[in-house]
Amino acid sequence: MFSHVMLGTNDLEVSKKFYDAVLGTLGIGPGVANKNRYFYRSPSGSFAITTPVNGEPATHGNGSTIGFNAASAEQVDAFHAAGVANGGTTCEDPPGFREGGAVKLYLAYLRDPDGNKLCALYRPAK
Repeated sequence: MFSHVMLGTNDLEVSKKFYDAVLGTLGIGPGVANKNRYFYRSPSGSFAITTPVNGEPATHGNGSTIGFNAASAEQVDAFHAAGVANGGTTCEDPPGFREGGAVKLYLAYLRDPDGNKLCALYRPAK
């Protein structure tokens, strides 16, 4: 169901030190830098910390994303359309492919009626 969980922080390096320590006790390696983010990877998913993209202070939801796996780009589009049709609001770029490094992902972002940021994510075969 989930592809990743991302939490906002106001001090990326302090947060990295904390998560390196606590996640290290679970056998997960140190966070790997990617722009203004650190990613922690496991066989079952990813956890990340970030400074909020919009430049505002991190709060209980600002900078946070809950990501859901999708089976196809069409499913991502349907997820986004259903969300907007049922009280959600679109955010970031329109649904589509994003490339970063060696990965190409099909993503759609939206906020639920309470403002929580959600992402549907499809990873095409290489």
